Amino acid sequence: MKSVPHATSLRRAPVQRRSAERLTRILDACADLLDEVGYDALSTRAVALRAGVPIGSVYRFFGNKRAMADALAQRNLERYAERVTERLEETGEGGWRTAVDAVLDEYLAMKRTAPGFSLVDFGNQIPVGARYAEPNHRVADRLTELLSGYLDRAPDEDLRRVFLVAVETADTLVHLAFRVAPEGDARIIEETREMLRAYLARVLD
Repeated sequence: MKSVPHATSLRRAPVQRRSAERLTRILDACADLLDEVGYDALSTRAVALRAGVPIGSVYRFFGNKRAMADALAQRNLERYAERVTERLEETGEGGWRTAVDAVLDEYLAMKRTAPGFSLVDFGNQIPVGARYAEPNHRVADRLTELLSGYLDRAPDEDLRRVFLVAVETADTLVHLAFRVAPEGDARIIEETREMLRAYLARVLD
């Protein structure tokens, strides 16, 4: 089942299956158009046309394109969390280094393949959402919730701060890697991985 964005980004949360499917089509169309025309040229009318839904259906869920981009960012985060979870379930017990690899590798995979992700990701590229809910705080909170059990650590403020520092660092360096090379500069990515391991070793070992 495809994840639905958190209700706070929607005017009206879908209740029926048909409504949820329509919302998925709208967000898929938004993601595709972001890759094709960019955020500035994106319009709710173009999204409705691409999704094959009346313009009123878009406005039933979203007041404007920024709210739509925010919903896409939240959906990206949920899909990312699902991918990391599946990766960790496949690898089994492997310690925090395995978890770090999963977190970084799945982010890189989405950066390279997920429609619209290079422009929106979790909301960093196009600032979306409320100021008190900055994208990297969202990501750090989600990773704290997701990984605390795997790491056998309490999901407390100390762990959240550690993940926030790691997320902010990785976010900056990965964006640098993709500015240097379209698929991400391999050397910068590996240095990012080593930097994250060195920082987390001090905290988690």
